[in-house]
Amino acid sequence: MEPHPIRVHMLIDSLGMGGAEFLLGDLAVGAEAVGIDMSVGYLHEVDGDRAAQSRLRERGVEPLHVPVSSLVAPGGYRRLRRHLRELAPDLVHTHLGASDAVGGLSARSLGIPAVSTVHVMEWPRSRANDLRVQLISAARRGSMARVIGVSEPARRWLLDHRWGRPEQLVTVHNGVAGVPRPGAGRAIRSALGIEEGALVVTMLSVLREAKGHDLGIAATVGLHERVPGIHLLIVGDGPARERLSALAAEHLGDVTLAGHRDDVMEVLDATDVLLHPSRIDAFPGALLEAMAAGVPVVATDVGGIPDIVEDGVSGILVPAPPMPATLREAVAALLTDAPRRERMGRRARERFELEFSVERWAERLRALYDEVLRERSTRRGSTRR
Repeated sequence: MEPHPIRVHMLIDSLGMGGAEFLLGDLAVGAEAVGIDMSVGYLHEVDGDRAAQSRLRERGVEPLHVPVSSLVAPGGYRRLRRHLRELAPDLVHTHLGASDAVGGLSARSLGIPAVSTVHVMEWPRSRANDLRVQLISAARRGSMARVIGVSEPARRWLLDHRWGRPEQLVTVHNGVAGVPRPGAGRAIRSALGIEEGALVVTMLSVLREAKGHDLGIAATVGLHERVPGIHLLIVGDGPARERLSALAAEHLGDVTLAGHRDDVMEVLDATDVLLHPSRIDAFPGALLEAMAAGVPVVATDVGGIPDIVEDGVSGILVPAPPMPATLREAVAALLTDAPRRERMGRRARERFELEFSVERWAERLRALYDEVLRERSTRRGSTRR
């Protein structure tokens, strides 16, 4: 028996280069099977948003631009209310901050239940941004039926910072639509000028300071004597690109900055170890994609990463804060032990299928949506009586 369909409108700040933006395209793969009729709206146009938009279109979802310039401009609220009234979704699901405030308040004014996913465990600190965070948090607390933390540490962080009320806060792990591409890595190595027999360490994330790319470069470039043929491949784009390009230029031939790529699973087939030395991370999708590809991980024991990587089973966790020396030892331990890499990669893939596939994620969200809609129906019934 197929589940009763519900119309869910995903509202996100923008469709730029970040992980949350691309995750919506993945969710579209699993939504239909669990009866989620999914649409997507976004508030701001940004550079580099074509890739995320294309990903949604490939999966049958046409993203809709609803211009909202600020949290306090009344015109943005009017446009969004009109947009939601025309779509008439059963539920609104917001992502990334501004949409939590504008979308949550607009949905509430129309009597549409809303939930929010908070994908971070940090924010850029400044007086202006701190005020913005306070405004968004107040709107979130007042308008959301649920506030989702993407890992258990993220949920506790939201509670500590009052980004949601205790009874609102829940943990729902994301998933990804990663399909292994065995054999595709050979063409990737050839195209990027990486020798076929090289041992490739890949970093896969937006290029910004918190992701620790500088630490990854420092950790791997000193390993050539112990691990001949090691090559660091950095995939992604972002504000730190210029600085990282300068660092990579000092090690010409040992480090490749490949920029943003849509063929992530093919890149992972060319990868021996995924390195993710984040300084803070709520629930990085790159680790899920690596698990899907059967690639072992070296990552920092911080934020929501331990919810993903089982230390010593599907990868190696290094203590926070990440340091080049500890990262170097962990990477070397895997690169010099092929049977261990293979064993960890196999266990990673098994856990991915059980916990982190896009189908499992869609099922978790559908269960949450059903709970919220039942509560709303019960409240309406009590009001009528």
